[in-house]
Amino acid sequence: MSDTHRYLQIIDRFGECRVALYGDLVLDRFILGTPKRVSREAPVIILRHEDQRDIPGGGANALANLAALGVTVASVAAVGDDEPGSALVAALDDRGIDTGRIVTVPGYRTPTKVRILGGGQSSLKHQVARYDIEDVLPESGAWRSVLRDHLAEAMGTASAVAISDYGYGCVQTEILQSLTDATGPPPWLCLDSRYRIGSFTGVNGATPNLEELEAHCGRRLESDADVAAGAEELRRILGANFLLATRGNRGMTLVEADCEPRHIPVYGTDEVADVTGAGDTVLAVLTAALAAGAEPAVAAGLANIAAGLVVMKLGTATVSAAELRAAVETA
Repeated sequence: MSDTHRYLQIIDRFGECRVALYGDLVLDRFILGTPKRVSREAPVIILRHEDQRDIPGGGANALANLAALGVTVASVAAVGDDEPGSALVAALDDRGIDTGRIVTVPGYRTPTKVRILGGGQSSLKHQVARYDIEDVLPESGAWRSVLRDHLAEAMGTASAVAISDYGYGCVQTEILQSLTDATGPPPWLCLDSRYRIGSFTGVNGATPNLEELEAHCGRRLESDADVAAGAEELRRILGANFLLATRGNRGMTLVEADCEPRHIPVYGTDEVADVTGAGDTVLAVLTAALAAGAEPAVAAGLANIAAGLVVMKLGTATVSAAELRAAVETA
């Protein structure tokens, strides 16, 4: 069976899949304006406010990507009792995502990345400033046990679980361990962790970028052989079936138990428009493909194509099943 036929077969099954995402949700807020004049108070341009766009980011971007693929998706996560939290839940609701297992935590500030873009009314707007609202969830509280119960319920019905750990405190290794010990792991448990990827033993697969893999290994990984060796080290530590290292314009490297490493060339052009959220797209497509019955090599190939598509879009973006199908058919 050709790769193209297998890819299309898996894409056709996305609509039959149920995936849960356990992770840190972020609101990506874009404020758009047109230049008005230079301020008399300081050497800065004054923008006339035009619009505000609230888009799911972080783990919420992975959720949005899963929904765009046609996957039935549930979120096990937390937001604050604040305006960005309400806006983020509303943005997920608009995409048909089950938000019933998102817990509201009093006093927690929902992580929000605010990008201010300026430009003419008929021209492309460019980012002129950004500020982040960041917080870490409290280690204790009744909300923790509620979230654990939600995760146990979601894992019981999902074909696969994606873990999106951005370091804001939602993802707890002990909760995952206790649930997998009690009921056994779900068919696929896929991890994307920014700062502590080596802590999640027992996952089936992981998707570190090159920087995260080098940080874990404690050394530069320059050649294909270096990356494959580092990825295999981490795969063994995690006890995972596979590890997919994303390498920007150098594509991806997949290592599996008892298999030769696969170096997957980048899909499309290596001149990108915006890499914002590309890792979230990789996690989403990889997990969806595994849930649909794909082997890790097939899932990695689809994730690579999706990454090549999403980096050609501006801002936090998603890839639909139709776009992925079209790219596979014309590759």
